[in-house]
Amino acid sequence: MATGALLSDDTSVEAERLQLEAWRHMHASDKVRLIAAASRSVRTLALAGLRARYPHAGEREIIARFAAMTLGRPLALKAYPELDAFDATPPRD
Repeated sequence: MATGALLSDDTSVEAERLQLEAWRHMHASDKVRLIAAASRSVRTLALAGLRARYPHAGEREIIARFAAMTLGRPLALKAYPELDAFDATPPRD
Protein backbone atom coordinates (compact mmCIF):
# COMPACT_ATOMS: atom_id res chain seq x y z
CA MET A 1 0.00 0.00 0.00
CA ALA A 2 1.23 3.49 -0.74
CA THR A 3 0.72 4.75 2.82
CA GLY A 4 2.42 1.80 4.46
CA ALA A 5 -0.63 1.34 6.68
CA LEU A 6 -1.90 -2.18 7.23
CA LEU A 7 -5.50 -3.18 6.60
CA SER A 8 -5.42 -5.31 9.73
CA ASP A 9 -3.40 -5.07 12.92
CA ASP A 10 -3.03 -8.84 13.20
CA THR A 11 -1.71 -9.50 9.68
CA SER A 12 1.91 -9.33 8.64
CA VAL A 13 2.97 -6.92 5.93
CA GLU A 14 3.94 -9.84 3.67
CA ALA A 15 0.64 -11.66 4.16
CA GLU A 16 -1.25 -8.46 3.43
CA ARG A 17 0.82 -7.84 0.30
CA LEU A 18 0.00 -11.33 -0.95
CA GLN A 19 -3.71 -10.83 -0.17
CA LEU A 20 -3.83 -7.52 -2.05
CA GLU A 21 -2.04 -9.08 -5.01
CA ALA A 22 -4.56 -11.92 -5.07
CA TRP A 23 -7.46 -9.44 -5.02
CA ARG A 24 -5.91 -7.47 -7.88
CA HIS A 25 -5.84 -10.60 -10.02
CA MET A 26 -9.37 -11.75 -9.18
CA HIS A 27 -12.06 -11.43 -11.80
CA ALA A 28 -14.71 -8.85 -10.93
CA SER A 29 -17.42 -11.50 -10.63
CA ASP A 30 -15.29 -13.44 -8.14
CA LYS A 31 -14.86 -10.28 -6.07
CA VAL A 32 -18.63 -9.75 -6.10
CA ARG A 33 -19.21 -13.34 -4.91
CA LEU A 34 -16.60 -12.92 -2.16
CA ILE A 35 -18.17 -9.69 -0.91
CA ALA A 36 -21.69 -11.14 -1.09
CA ALA A 37 -20.60 -14.16 0.95
CA ALA A 38 -18.95 -11.92 3.55
CA SER A 39 -22.11 -9.80 3.75
CA ARG A 40 -24.27 -12.90 4.26
CA SER A 41 -21.94 -14.05 7.03
CA VAL A 42 -22.10 -10.72 8.82
CA ARG A 43 -25.91 -10.66 8.53
CA THR A 44 -26.13 -14.23 9.85
CA LEU A 45 -23.90 -13.38 12.83
CA ALA A 46 -25.85 -10.20 13.61
CA LEU A 47 -29.16 -12.08 13.54
CA ALA A 48 -27.72 -14.85 15.73
CA GLY A 49 -26.58 -12.21 18.21
CA LEU A 50 -30.06 -10.68 18.31
CA ARG A 51 -31.65 -14.11 18.79
CA ALA A 52 -29.28 -14.81 21.69
CA ARG A 53 -30.00 -11.43 23.25
CA TYR A 54 -33.78 -11.73 22.79
CA PRO A 55 -34.43 -15.50 23.07
CA HIS A 56 -38.22 -15.11 23.34
CA ALA A 57 -38.53 -12.78 20.36
CA GLY A 58 -40.35 -13.90 17.26
CA GLU A 59 -38.81 -13.68 13.82
CA ARG A 60 -40.55 -10.39 12.98
CA GLU A 61 -39.14 -8.78 16.12
CA ILE A 62 -35.65 -10.02 15.29
CA ILE A 63 -35.91 -8.63 11.76
CA ALA A 64 -37.31 -5.33 13.07
CA ARG A 65 -34.43 -5.01 15.52
CA PHE A 66 -31.97 -5.84 12.73
CA ALA A 67 -33.57 -3.16 10.55
CA ALA A 68 -33.17 -0.63 13.35
CA MET A 69 -29.49 -1.55 13.70
CA THR A 70 -28.72 -1.41 10.00
CA LEU A 71 -31.10 1.19 8.58
CA GLY A 72 -31.56 3.44 11.58
CA ARG A 73 -34.57 3.69 13.82
CA PRO A 74 -36.62 6.26 11.84
CA LEU A 75 -36.59 4.17 8.66
CA ALA A 76 -37.08 0.90 10.53
CA LEU A 77 -40.17 2.33 12.26
CA LYS A 78 -41.75 3.00 8.86
CA ALA A 79 -41.52 -0.67 8.00
CA TYR A 80 -41.99 -2.01 11.54
CA PRO A 81 -44.20 0.38 13.53
CA GLU A 82 -44.37 -2.19 16.32
CA LEU A 83 -40.67 -1.59 17.00
CA ASP A 84 -41.58 0.73 19.87
CA ALA A 85 -43.42 -2.12 21.58
CA PHE A 86 -40.51 -4.47 20.98
CA ASP A 87 -38.11 -1.98 22.53
CA ALA A 88 -40.07 -2.19 25.78
CA THR A 89 -38.87 -5.81 25.97
CA PRO A 90 -35.61 -5.92 27.95
CA PRO A 91 -32.74 -7.98 26.55
CA ARG A 92 -31.67 -11.14 28.30
CA ASP A 93 -29.01 -10.58 30.95
